[in-house]
Amino acid sequence: MVVLSQPTALGHCSLIKTCKPSGVFTGIPVIDLREPEAKNLIVKACEGYGFFKLVNHGVPMELITGLEAEALRFFNLPQAEKDKAGPPDPFGYGSKAIGTNGDMGWIEYLLLNTNPQVTSLKTLTVFQENPENFRSAVNDYILAVKRMSFEILELIADGLKIEPRNALSRLLRDEKSDSCFRLNHYPPCPELQALSGRNLIGFGEHTDPQIISVLRSNNTSGLQICLRDGTWVSVPPDQTSFFINVGDSLQVMTNGRLRSVKHRVLAHSLKSRVSMIFFGGPPLSEKIAPLGSVMAEGEESLYKEFTWWEYKTSAYKSRLADNRLGMFEKTPNASQ
Repeated sequence: MVVLSQPTALGHCSLIKTCKPSGVFTGIPVIDLREPEAKNLIVKACEGYGFFKLVNHGVPMELITGLEAEALRFFNLPQAEKDKAGPPDPFGYGSKAIGTNGDMGWIEYLLLNTNPQVTSLKTLTVFQENPENFRSAVNDYILAVKRMSFEILELIADGLKIEPRNALSRLLRDEKSDSCFRLNHYPPCPELQALSGRNLIGFGEHTDPQIISVLRSNNTSGLQICLRDGTWVSVPPDQTSFFINVGDSLQVMTNGRLRSVKHRVLAHSLKSRVSMIFFGGPPLSEKIAPLGSVMAEGEESLYKEFTWWEYKTSAYKSRLADNRLGMFEKTPNASQ
């Protein structure tokens, strides 16, 4: 993505939305993965925010910084070189357009398949066109983050008294797990000053459809989450920690006890933001429905049963900000 050099050049990005600035939020739950009470603290954070910061996570910093360096090396390539890995199908390289339904953002990205059972030609192209150390950095990082994700999901199961303990983590451990990995680059946008104090959207508001999302970014701000009262707040960046999002599928499996978090990213006027996200999804054929062990006696299911394939297909047909779970609710929200 080429950084614009003239303020008037923002005209060709007129489809990218803007929003009013928000305050920095200091109340994000911070959880030490080695804390004896981690299982209860994680559940509390997921109930209240659908989001938390994870420290003492055990993922070596050299894996994190190594992958960030490789990602920047790719994003700094000439545009023609990057375009060889696009357009996304949905895997591969994309710029500004997010999905196929009109969503736009101040972003360029790589979406990579993490399931060796599925052949993605675009993912192969990315690795073939770039040095072997890029593939190695991605694979090593994903392996470490997957292990951490299994542990988080098992702690959630412990905290919710879900039996068996691997009821959630087994869906990501499955060799047919439909997980993916995304590298995002939000270039600086000096022309933001021409927006009269408004912010340019890098990635529009949405929830993640999978079970869990594991985010790590550099120290550039931009991430915002929506609190339960509808207030948007900025999340202070921390390049040494991970941020964990509850996904829509986990919301359904816990019958709404844990809620997926609506979030977005804003462009920065001076600094580039690099983020890397592992999206942990179940196998395509997996049936998603509230787990019996989280339901109180006589409690009604809030959602219709569906397969991950059905929900994923529906999500890809929607706009980012749509209430994707609405059509799967047994009692649709009239205000959706």
